[in-house]
Amino acid sequence: KMAGSSTPWIGSAYLFLQSTCKTIALPSLYESSQKKPCVFKALKMALADSTGSVNGVDMLKVHCSHPHLIVQLKFCKRENCRRFLRSYREGALQKSLQSHLQLSLATTTVPLKVELKAGSEHLDKMLKDEDHCLECIYREKPDRLPDEEITELEECLKSLMLHQSTNNNVAAKDCSSLKSPSLPYPPQGSSLPPQVTFIFQGQQFDNRTITPDDHQKFAKSVSKKWKQVGRSLQKSCRALRDPVIDNLALEYDREGLYEQAYQMLLRFIQSEGKKATIARLIAALEENGLVSLAEELLGLHFSEDCS
Repeated sequence: KMAGSSTPWIGSAYLFLQSTCKTIALPSLYESSQKKPCVFKALKMALADSTGSVNGVDMLKVHCSHPHLIVQLKFCKRENCRRFLRSYREGALQKSLQSHLQLSLATTTVPLKVELKAGSEHLDKMLKDEDHCLECIYREKPDRLPDEEITELEECLKSLMLHQSTNNNVAAKDCSSLKSPSLPYPPQGSSLPPQVTFIFQGQQFDNRTITPDDHQKFAKSVSKKWKQVGRSLQKSCRALRDPVIDNLALEYDREGLYEQAYQMLLRFIQSEGKKATIARLIAALEENGLVSLAEELLGLHFSEDCS
């Protein structure tokens, strides 16, 4: 038995991370005072995704051992560890880490190679045997308390998130009288304040966030002009600054124009969050002579009218 009913389930493992991109060295980024909080935030968010809870797994220390970034993990509940293992085995943790690193560092995709060890055991070789992995992790008791640096980064991240939450709440109160969340599109004849609407071809539209449907329509129809639209969006979006757009063109060259356009707009949406509004996309389309696509996104004409 791994633990009696009255004994808390505690185990430890090491997560090895290595960027397979020659221009991105995770240890160097973590050793940079400017980039360290960004890398830490990405690690924290991805680990939270893997267990379904911010407190599902603790980071005790992050070691820089070129070319690896090694994260010492502590699990306090067997179920949390089980969820983590499943996320790791299915590749969800790796994808989440790549996504959060990309967002935090405002860069292109960060391709990762991951390894998981508990003591001398390489858990990657036994992932199908979940119970055996749990036993290996349980046998490895944490040999330390969280590093002082980790504690400081945790506090920094908490205060940052609290600050953002406070600002969002204030903004929500200020805007609550302007827009009803149950009305994503303005009803006919309505007159919404200018802050939440925009004018296109003499008509007033709700400045909503870009939807998955908008995303797909854009990628399907923008064709070769996706780069030009990206450069228009780039003016107000750091995540699309040079050389991101050219890198996307190279990275997704084999997949074709649809995927290139899709990935470009995905960067914009992920980076800008609620600020990734349809008005900004429509303005970029107009700037590049793509009025027909803008009309399609706003529902101004139907596919049978297209020639």
